[in-house]
Amino acid sequence: MTTRISIANMQVAQNLYNFIESSVLPGTEITSEKFWRGFSDLVNDLSPKNKALLATRETLQQQISQYHQKHQGAAFNFSAYKSFLKEIGYLAADVGDFSISTTQVDAELATMAGPQLVVPVMNARFALNAVNARWGSLYDALYGSDVITEENGAEKSKHYNPARGAKVVAFARDFLDQTIPLTSGSHCDAEKYQISAGTLTITLNSGELSYLQNPELLTGLNGTSDSPTELLFKHHGLLFAVEFDANSPIAKTDPAGISDINIESALTTIMDCEDSVAAVDADDKLIAYQNWLGLNQGTLSETFEKAGNKVTRKMQQDKQYQALNGEEFSVKSRSLMFVRNVGHLMTNNAIIDQTGNEIPEGIMDAVITSLIALHDISPQQSSTAHLQNSQAGSIYIVKPKMHGPEEVGFANKLFERVEDLLSLPRNTIKMGIMDEERRTSINLKACVHAAKERVVFINTGFLDRTGDEIHTSMLAGPMARKADIKLTKWISAYEDNNVDVGLACGFSGKAQIGKGMWPVPDQMANMLATKINHVEAGANTAWVPSPTAATLHALHYHKVDVFNLQQQLKKRTPANVDDILTIPLADNPHWTEQEISDELDNNAQGILGYVVRWIDQGVGCSKVPDINDIGLMEDRATLRISSQHMANWLLHKICSAEQVLASMKKMAKVVDQQNQSDASYQAMATNFDENIAFQTALALVFKGHEQPNGYTEPLLHKNRIVFKAK
Repeated sequence: MTTRISIANMQVAQNLYNFIESSVLPGTEITSEKFWRGFSDLVNDLSPKNKALLATRETLQQQISQYHQKHQGAAFNFSAYKSFLKEIGYLAADVGDFSISTTQVDAELATMAGPQLVVPVMNARFALNAVNARWGSLYDALYGSDVITEENGAEKSKHYNPARGAKVVAFARDFLDQTIPLTSGSHCDAEKYQISAGTLTITLNSGELSYLQNPELLTGLNGTSDSPTELLFKHHGLLFAVEFDANSPIAKTDPAGISDINIESALTTIMDCEDSVAAVDADDKLIAYQNWLGLNQGTLSETFEKAGNKVTRKMQQDKQYQALNGEEFSVKSRSLMFVRNVGHLMTNNAIIDQTGNEIPEGIMDAVITSLIALHDISPQQSSTAHLQNSQAGSIYIVKPKMHGPEEVGFANKLFERVEDLLSLPRNTIKMGIMDEERRTSINLKACVHAAKERVVFINTGFLDRTGDEIHTSMLAGPMARKADIKLTKWISAYEDNNVDVGLACGFSGKAQIGKGMWPVPDQMANMLATKINHVEAGANTAWVPSPTAATLHALHYHKVDVFNLQQQLKKRTPANVDDILTIPLADNPHWTEQEISDELDNNAQGILGYVVRWIDQGVGCSKVPDINDIGLMEDRATLRISSQHMANWLLHKICSAEQVLASMKKMAKVVDQQNQSDASYQAMATNFDENIAFQTALALVFKGHEQPNGYTEPLLHKNRIVFKAK
């Protein structure tokens, strides 16, 4: 039973109230009375509007479902369908041409291009790894990943393998030749780097002296001109440091004495309170808020065992360098942080309003995460010792799962009310808009317009977008197989449209245009070969699953000058909304029994592998083995598409309930086997009827059609609470 305190006509969980009173409000200029009274007024004013928006979602969905019931197969006419969407308000009116007017945006979002990490803020160790991933060792990223093959004696081993190391060095020298080419020769031939008369001079193994083709790329150093310990370069707006550590075993065998190349990697990180966490009550939310406070105060630390030793991780201090004219300057060592709040759908029992209802969790997140961020942007936090997040004095919030411009407008109003509550100037809170719902995609320009003075980010989310695609058009007919959905034209149009709208609305040089996650953290060679597509698409950020991936993905931004590319992309013909509205139905839904069984098994295994950790262990994001034992980074978005796909096939009698149940039971045994090394794991197959995780997985499919927009949160939250009560 949650202990609560009555304050300003709200019932607040005692532990959350104590945290805000003792840890958050002190150090701000917000009094307790002002905060709680203003919070209560905000909840009372905005909760009804929040509820009304959810009702609109349901009404629109019912109208669309009824339309598809009447217009299936040959009776479906696209032109009539599009007119119908306009009539019901699903397809919004054109807002005309405009440019966003967002100001006070940090360079990492406006004028720099580079990788973005997304991590569950409830995991302090992951959060620290991410915020410290602003810089990464290129040598370590290469040596420890499959980018460097194990051929010709270059195997990974417990001890340093010189053959593998030589491949790493050769790769790194090639990187230097591409980014800071020499007037003659190659960095492979270098034997000494020194600065003479303000110019970097490279002595080659032939005795010849060489110089940088673009000497302005050298921006600083550490050590002495004759014997630098670091040389700092800037290329395509990103920094990297060539390091010379005489004590390093690598440097001792390197002709030029280079020990590593340290690359600016994760420019930004999203500290996630949403899809990658399992936060269902006040205790869970408190962990998220405590870690967010530690990140904003610069005090978060985590002690853990690694290789038998205790390690304490903290946030990195900024690095100091010397310019060529002798002046000292600092370089930021931490990733710029967003916080991702939850969307408009869920409520949370951490706070009960005056009507006896749980308050909308998105409202609670907006108020409390912004209050916490005052510890970063308040004037009293401007001392040099403070590990500053936003140098521009802004608070960055990613707002997910919004459906259309009216919902974006509501989030904008919510942020205005929070700014008033916290006595902040208008538009201090910046908004990141996730373009991951169908009604947002087809109305993206109008959505941006609804937050045009504070938007700093639009980002595609393929998995959630596909889940909503299936649910919205659930009654239109059976969907193609999941692998084939990726090949349908709406997806490429959707991805292009995100860039086209961003560029048309003036994002280039002001805000981020982002792309989605690389889901296979162990396949870095594959990522290096293919994820450059996100950069070539015109995105100035894209999501990666780890610090190592961030360092490797950063190489793509050195290959492509994104901002120059964006100027070219502005001239192309924009993506067609008609293509985005194309429903990915199966052309010929007459699969063999084996094909149907394989598709069900693939979906069932993914659902169970994720749900069992969510329900039993409260893990919202982890590397989950797929049906082929390949580890995939999974969060609720993956679960949404798989459960909706099975629900669609069930509804259209591609499969039967008996087949779904048989597949689920079969795959439960597979998932149990995959998790057998986890001592805390509870097997599902030993008692299907009583196992909460297994029953949750079944409900996600058998009740998938009736879930709001196909979201998995309501069932997950409900059953996680039941599990915790046990």
